Amino acid sequence: MSSSVEQIKEKLSIVDVISSYLKLEKAGGNYKAVCPFHNEKSPSFMISPERGMWHCFGCQKGGDAYSFLMEYEHMDFPEALRTLA
Repeated sequence: MSSSVEQIKEKLSIVDVISSYLKLEKAGGNYKAVCPFHNEKSPSFMISPERGMWHCFGCQKGGDAYSFLMEYEHMDFPEALRTLA
């Protein structure tokens, strides 16, 4: 199962996944957005396409495309895996 998890992650761009939920701004080689997981006015939610990871410097949440979908859509891991597949 972990090999299919990695294959799906490799084929998807974390920027494409998250940009379907949030308005992203280019910030150097990364992207930033207002965090959907806590109330804020200036963007502290950062996405690194190179690492395939996201992190919020305000609420300290972070992870990959799966963890974003699980947190945002309140899904469990199998649901997030099916959605991204």
